[in-house]
Amino acid sequence: MNILIVDDDQEIRDVLHVYLRNEGYHVAEAVDGLQALHILQQEEIHLIILDVMMPNMDGIAACLQIREKSDIPIIMLSAKEESLDKITGLSTGADDYVTKPFHPLELIARVKAQLRRQNFLIHQQGSASEILIDELVINKDQHMVTVRGNPVALTPIEFSILELLSLHRGQVFSVEKIHQCVWKDQTPFFSDNTVMVHVRNIREKIEINPRSPQYIKTVWGVGYKIEK
Repeated sequence: MNILIVDDDQEIRDVLHVYLRNEGYHVAEAVDGLQALHILQQEEIHLIILDVMMPNMDGIAACLQIREKSDIPIIMLSAKEESLDKITGLSTGADDYVTKPFHPLELIARVKAQLRRQNFLIHQQGSASEILIDELVINKDQHMVTVRGNPVALTPIEFSILELLSLHRGQVFSVEKIHQCVWKDQTPFFSDNTVMVHVRNIREKIEINPRSPQYIKTVWGVGYKIEK
């Protein structure tokens, strides 16, 4: 597996490089978003660790450009801890968000969780390739979603959450259960807000009126579901 570290801090790159290499990953490095985009054109990368604050092109701008062409897992790093900054990072298409300072072993655990989830998606098989819910079409084989005939670009995490709820219509999933099913582990770094942000992003993309959703319903105090 090839991991790309994108951070203008040499010390952080050096530390993560050592930890990732010790886990058996091949590591590439970039000092800003522009260099990261160039590496992605030249090499096969399976996961990106992407800092937010960088010169030339920051992580937000880089993430947006990457998401135009790829659904590669992205873990965003930032020194900002406010919820709004986390929401912004996840809204641009990142799959996870880690605040600095962090313990390298925590980040390694998140890397492994993302790669396990991605591997599960690649090898997942189902009896039917498409799930039809009114005007919403979820193609599991092609990993594509259309609403009213229009293609919708979902991140891998967003697709997994939507697929989970659509395969179990009528069942209410708590945020904890969604995290366990989608991330494929019970990591101690779980945050309710992470799942809530992803659900909000899905609604923004598939619902006519996200404030009055047609597909993903909130069961207050319990979780989320798609009606039968």
